[in-house]
Formats: sequence, structure tokens, C-alpha cells
Amino acid sequence: MANTYSQLYVQIVFAVKGRQNLISKKWKDEIYKYITGIITNQKQKLIAINGMPDHIHILVGIKPNIPLSDLVRDIKSSSSKFINEQKWINGKFEWQTGFGAFSYGHSQLTNVIKYIENQEEHHRTKTFKEEYMAFLKLFNIDFRNEYLFEDI
Repeated sequence: MANTYSQLYVQIVFAVKGRQNLISKKWKDEIYKYITGIITNQKQKLIAINGMPDHIHILVGIKPNIPLSDLVRDIKSSSSKFINEQKWINGKFEWQTGFGAFSYGHSQLTNVIKYIENQEEHHRTKTFKEEYMAFLKLFNIDFRNEYLFEDI
């Protein structure tokens, strides 16, 4: 897209199906590298990636040449397939349906990056559900509780 200029930053958040603690410290770096490749192959820019055993945060600089939902679909489906092929867990690995997407301005990036990098610290006192609900409220996003979380 010649002569198209944009500055779009989005934090994507999604959970393991049933919010199970399936992302092991042993292989989380491998899955993050794999997801980085997916984003790069889609010509998007990964800025930060981190998470916990039950969820993941991805900050991307996104170009307007791909719908965000398509990018997330590709990340989730390809990474699920990769995890299952590696046989890192007993049974089938799946991401939960849906995702959160939160937009930021350039001046906010340093704080968002620090937040993503410090997931372990944040989750000493706050569950994923509490964190996610706080994002939805902070960004004034209307939601229905019955569609938020698929528990085990």
C-alpha cells in the first residue's frame, strides 16, 4: 500500500482453553519465538510478548493491511498446532475462544512493554480473570460475563 502511513499499537491478550496452566516455563520461549515468526511472516511488528502458564500478552505494531482478527486467528491456530506437534502436553492444547485487544498511543509504549515484561510480578497479587476484567473496565468495553471465560 504505497503512500499509506500508520501508527497502530495493539496489546492482544488471550488464554489457554479453560484457563489451564499449560504453558510451561520449559518451552514458553519456544512458543514465543514461534509466535514471533507468525507475526513477522504477516509483515507485522512484534514489540513485546510474555505471559503466564494460563495466558499470553502480545504487543504488536500493526499495519492496516490485515484485519486484527485474522492475525490473532493465525497466531492461535498455528501456535496450537505447533504445541500439539511438539507433544509438550498430554492431550490436546487449545487456546480459549476469543481475545482482548487494547490500543495504545506511541507515548504509552514504554509502560505497556514494562507491564508485559513483568507479568510474573503482576500475577503475584492478581489472577488473570482480575487482570482481564480490569482491562475491560479501563478501556470502557461493554461485555457479558457469560461470554468471558470458559472454566475447566
